Amino acid sequence: MSEMSALVEEFSIGVDTGGTFTDAVALDGRRRVVASAKSLTTPWDLSIGLDGAIRAVLAKLPAGTQRERITLVSVSTTLATNAVVENRFSSICTILIGFDERMVERSNLRRGGGGVIVRVAGGHEGTGEEHAPLDEAAIDAAVREHGAQVEAFAVASMFSVRNPSHERRARERIRAICPKPVTCSHELSSQLDAPKRALTAALNARLTPQIAHLLAALRRVLEREAIAAPVMIVKGDGTLMRAEVALEYPVETVLSGPAASVVGAGFLQGLQDFVVADMGGTTTDVAIVLAGRPIVRAEGAVIGGWRTMIEAIDVHTCGLGGDSEVGLDRERNLTVGPRKTMPLSLLATQFPQVLDELKLLAAEEYPPPHATQFAYRHPGRDPGGTLDRVERRIWESLGPTPSRVSVAARTGPAIEALRRLVDRGLATICGFTPSDAMHVLGRQQGWCREAAHLGAAILATEERNARARRDKDTPEQICARTYEFVLRKAGRVVLECALAQDPGLEPQGGRWGPLGALLEQTVAGAKFSNVVDGQMRLATPLVAIGAPAGTYFPEVARRLGAQLFVPEHAAVCNAVGAVAGVVSEVCEVLVNQPTFKVFRVHDPAGNRDYPDPEAAIEDAKRVSRELALAAARRAGATDAHVETHVMERRAHAGSDEDYLAEATVRSRATGRPATGGAR
Repeated sequence: MSEMSALVEEFSIGVDTGGTFTDAVALDGRRRVVASAKSLTTPWDLSIGLDGAIRAVLAKLPAGTQRERITLVSVSTTLATNAVVENRFSSICTILIGFDERMVERSNLRRGGGGVIVRVAGGHEGTGEEHAPLDEAAIDAAVREHGAQVEAFAVASMFSVRNPSHERRARERIRAICPKPVTCSHELSSQLDAPKRALTAALNARLTPQIAHLLAALRRVLEREAIAAPVMIVKGDGTLMRAEVALEYPVETVLSGPAASVVGAGFLQGLQDFVVADMGGTTTDVAIVLAGRPIVRAEGAVIGGWRTMIEAIDVHTCGLGGDSEVGLDRERNLTVGPRKTMPLSLLATQFPQVLDELKLLAAEEYPPPHATQFAYRHPGRDPGGTLDRVERRIWESLGPTPSRVSVAARTGPAIEALRRLVDRGLATICGFTPSDAMHVLGRQQGWCREAAHLGAAILATEERNARARRDKDTPEQICARTYEFVLRKAGRVVLECALAQDPGLEPQGGRWGPLGALLEQTVAGAKFSNVVDGQMRLATPLVAIGAPAGTYFPEVARRLGAQLFVPEHAAVCNAVGAVAGVVSEVCEVLVNQPTFKVFRVHDPAGNRDYPDPEAAIEDAKRVSRELALAAARRAGATDAHVETHVMERRAHAGSDEDYLAEATVRSRATGRPATGGAR
């Protein structure tokens, strides 16, 4: 490329902030990857990792490239997904309008310390009429009591999708008293099922501070680099939205990272039908693409056991990655995940003095509990007065350099307190991981192999003592078993994702039954029977992406009998997907018949009644198109086009004639992300 052409070239920057690495890529005007880079993610200050990746990519652009030639920056992130998988959230207050106790239990809001839950009178009927007056005084009292202790509010009202006035009024009351963010459930889903909608609103509220932290860090980096381009973020369905919109609806970024990986895999590999497996540092995510379109879970994404109402790519996620914690479970069996930890090999690269500690521990016949684990506090972080007594003691015992967990946290409650510090981004736990095992086996390089070898030796001693055995495995044997564990678990999630597409094959009550034996034998690479030749085979190609893809998936694909593709730039595929997507927004408007020959359009701005169904449906089409277009433009789309579909449910009146009982008018507006910055 000549210097003159470099001056007129425009570029898009894609960024993915993962649990371990922050990746960045640059695409030119012909949508080719022209630069890529990685930097370690720094949870205590995301701007450090973002700055490292973005500056490295900028340095690889053609000489003379001006910052105003960067016309778009788009980011995908696993932060929301990892927070849900690890049950790591911000504190919130959820206000439920018109709910009874049974509905609260069904919502699952109390799981994992769901924050403050307040029930108040109000809500609507299914026809949109008011069920009971809204108790505004109870809302005011709840905000005054809990506003200082929580970081956000969620509001859910009975039948708010038929009439959202009580949710809107509740938000007005909250904002009049407290400046904290407020999520209303009707803005996240148009589906019935108030308890599930309430959970989705609560998750949205609990994720708001984390996404705000990410976007603020990104803004600081872009300002330092004098980049004024629009900023987008990837949603869970693989489409894009403006960063400002993401701050209001962060739950839509759940599965953002996996969705970007699916979009990026299709973009890079050019296949129409394939299974994509993305292994990162924290999770392995598997999805299916048919006829060039990823399968979407319209009824809502399920992450870490939480059932949301957010439309997202149907991704099967498990807590398995290159940096998953390796240890012994309660039955003293080797296990991997689901929590993430910094690899010992990386720790010793950053803090070489750790090697001396590891050597001492490896020489002990009976090392202390958690002997492979170290911890340190993050520089520049001040928890203030937010820590309880045990957390404060652990915090004060830690320093900016690693110390043994066995010294800092000697009891079970102390270990839990340390994990809470990690979840809040105040500290890091380091330990033995699959990345360490691969360094020992020579399948991964770049960090300190000696530290990994010592960690494996300590783990072998811990296992021998836990099982009261005379002999112990060698470090290489421990690492080989870790590799095998990852292979089987990765192969299993691929097969489970594929089988889930066939109704009737999914597990019943969490059990596969006879099919489970065949599944286990397949992922183990063993015979199903000495007489019967049985093996599951993947019928479509497997596209493996993520930094560890080349380490594990050739063997996974062999066991599954699958054709494997590891595309160029597979290690930064999420960042590619972040800028390869489009903006797409959906709006649904319901038409039903609350009384005989009265057809009601449930417009969010106010319900309207018509004497005949045709007029009602035409009005619903108009409203849904206008709302979808407005949403797409607000999300950052340009030149958006709209597709509208009507789904009718008809009923019989006791004769051969039928009548319209209900209709859902669904409009989708799609366009390319608006760009800026070029002159």
